[in-house]
Amino acid sequence: MTSSPVVWFEQLRRADVAKVGGKNSSLGEMIQTLGQKGVDVPAGFATTADAYWNYVEENGIREVMGELVADWIDGRTSLAETGAAVRKLFLRGSWPQATADAIVAAYRELSKRAGHDEVSVAVRSSATAEDLPDASFAGQQETFLNIAGEKALLDACRRCYASLFTDRAISYRQAKGFDHMKVALSIGVQQMVRSDIGGSGVMFSIDTETGFDKVVLINAAWGLGENVVQGAVDPDEYQVYKPLLEDMSLKPIISRKRGAKAIKMIYGKGDQPTRNVPTSKAERAALVLSDKEILVLARWATIIEKHYGCAMDMEWARDGETGRLYIVQARPETVQSNRQDALFKTYHISKKGKMLVDGLSIGDAIVSGQVCLIETAKDIDQFVDGSVLVTSTTDPDWVPIMKRAAAIVTDHGGRTSHAAIVSRELGLPAVVGTGNATEILHTGQEITVSCAEGDEGRVYEGVAEFRIETSNMADVPATRTKVMLNLGNPGAAYRWWKLPADGVGLARMEFVISNAIRIHPMALVHFDRLKDEVAKEEIAALTAGYDDKSQYFVDNLAEGLARIAATLYPKPVIVRMSDFKTNEYAGLIGGADFEPKEENPMIGFRGASRYYSPRYREGFALECRAIHKLRVEMGFRNVVVMIPFCRSIGEAEKVLAVMAENGLKRGQEGLQVYVMCEIPSNVILAEQFARYFDGFSIGSNDLTQLTLGVDRDSGELADLFDEQDDAVKWMIGSVIKEAGKAGAKIGICGQAPSDHPEFAKFLVDCGIDSISVSPDSFVAVKQKVAEAEKTAKG
Repeated sequence: MTSSPVVWFEQLRRADVAKVGGKNSSLGEMIQTLGQKGVDVPAGFATTADAYWNYVEENGIREVMGELVADWIDGRTSLAETGAAVRKLFLRGSWPQATADAIVAAYRELSKRAGHDEVSVAVRSSATAEDLPDASFAGQQETFLNIAGEKALLDACRRCYASLFTDRAISYRQAKGFDHMKVALSIGVQQMVRSDIGGSGVMFSIDTETGFDKVVLINAAWGLGENVVQGAVDPDEYQVYKPLLEDMSLKPIISRKRGAKAIKMIYGKGDQPTRNVPTSKAERAALVLSDKEILVLARWATIIEKHYGCAMDMEWARDGETGRLYIVQARPETVQSNRQDALFKTYHISKKGKMLVDGLSIGDAIVSGQVCLIETAKDIDQFVDGSVLVTSTTDPDWVPIMKRAAAIVTDHGGRTSHAAIVSRELGLPAVVGTGNATEILHTGQEITVSCAEGDEGRVYEGVAEFRIETSNMADVPATRTKVMLNLGNPGAAYRWWKLPADGVGLARMEFVISNAIRIHPMALVHFDRLKDEVAKEEIAALTAGYDDKSQYFVDNLAEGLARIAATLYPKPVIVRMSDFKTNEYAGLIGGADFEPKEENPMIGFRGASRYYSPRYREGFALECRAIHKLRVEMGFRNVVVMIPFCRSIGEAEKVLAVMAENGLKRGQEGLQVYVMCEIPSNVILAEQFARYFDGFSIGSNDLTQLTLGVDRDSGELADLFDEQDDAVKWMIGSVIKEAGKAGAKIGICGQAPSDHPEFAKFLVDCGIDSISVSPDSFVAVKQKVAEAEKTAKG
């Protein structure tokens, strides 16, 4: 008995790859097993590999196709000629009656189930090789959207078959060593989700750049999803922390970035079933997904990942009529999840030219080279091997030259766009979504592409100087003394997730404020009092969409710090409250109206003294609200708060009281509060300070400055500034001893232990609990601490 040429998705399982390809078998797997767990997948059916071979035989294609491919392999014809000739064979073929009847009958049934006469469907290709069931053919064949009517469906299915022989599909199989005559094609026919009037996008259950496996990354745009996949649009980007999703009371959305979303793909008519139109101003200004929808998708990603047992790459859509969310595709992620390298390579840029453009960084490398600007796919034969490819956007037709590029820069696209995915697979640094690279850069220009400075990729003029450091995680010894990280840039935090650090000893709040927020908090609280009209305009633009401008500060600070807290969760992450000097605060947008001018800001109105002062108390309240959101709403209870530059016990009391007023009461909900030990009074009164704080962190720069009376910024006195001076070491030894007696934790954050092995030994001999260093010196410090512990006194 001949098997049916058509199978409903709900009758398929993951094991049916040889029968219907990976894409269709995966849809069947999800409908059968994950529907009961709340994951919605649109209904549909697939044609079998046998149906493809039946079409080939009935139309006498096999022999002619074999000869055409052989001629190309032997060099007698071009790739373009061969592809066009084979596609013509399929497009001119007639459907075997049994196959056509089965497709039409299934389509009628699908329409009936949907309650339509002729339901609109997506027609997707799913290639399969019978003897290579695990082979991936992702992105090689065509997809046809908004197909309605029996004739249109059969036509689209015929075009799917022909797409098995697009130029890119032929060259891909040839490069992978697959036999063209053994690869078949299954067609997936799936009910369309009305995302043309809703939204859609791509989702990964892993960070695509670093392989950090505790986050879900979601890209979203208005309209049909092809624009996100192709990189034709700059989408919104959301990140969610997976381990905290299990608690339904928490909202662990750790990043929301609004994309430009300049266009959207909607339904067309007749021969043009889809078309792109500009988005409205309101659509560009709004986020595509609500918090509730972001969390639903993220939970689905974790369910799908758990079921498949590996990191997943998924496509989702939201129906604009019903508001329902759907997963329309899911496949294993193949780049980051396969990297099991113990070697940890980091790039450091030093001397660099003017920044020309910036966008999203893909990868973490730095490359210098000459620009080769290619505007359209028809000009790709002009590409110069080894140059930096600069273009508007890419699709699978560009892959042959992408393989020969040193780096890639595009105007459009997000982290899940075609250019980003291919660059990742090829191990090339790329900067995507620059907006204007094709206008700014020109062919032959010398540039440096840097993806080593966090999640923002930058293109610099000329050839920059940089170095590469390689560490081996297998060489990291265990130590009694905790070795932690100093972090400030949320965009670079995930890069260090594989380091076996004991937590974050210093997370600098100022970095998030100056880079992600950029506005003085008091200028948000008292926006109407601002005299600077230019600043008011800038603030209005940055806070667009916020009725309460203060909430802009709270949300962005909480999300920035959340990415640092997530990297090493549940290990402690010590967040120092803002420690700008007045001249630095004045440099923030709107800051000049709220800051006094000081002769010596280093020992002026800074740290704890600001937090209870009428001049800044309302600004500090916003910092406290952000920490409360981070710990209580998001769930990062591993965050410890640290107060800088606290001069007296009286100040300690005042600051703790203001914190409690703003929802941060020491000891409540496990909140620990540390103090920076950077003033001689902190050492002299250490026993008393320990009654108010749970721990100390020695700030050796300020402590050295104030103990020796040396301006740390003075070039004339540089020789006198010495953290290993006997007086400074006495201070450090004394406070470590007093903290130990009081049962308070004590650590140090600074480079001295990495620069001076004898200083690391001194700290270990004193019995310090932790040493916090920059990530690139972590391995070296860990080794020095281990050596010091071997010979430690007692």
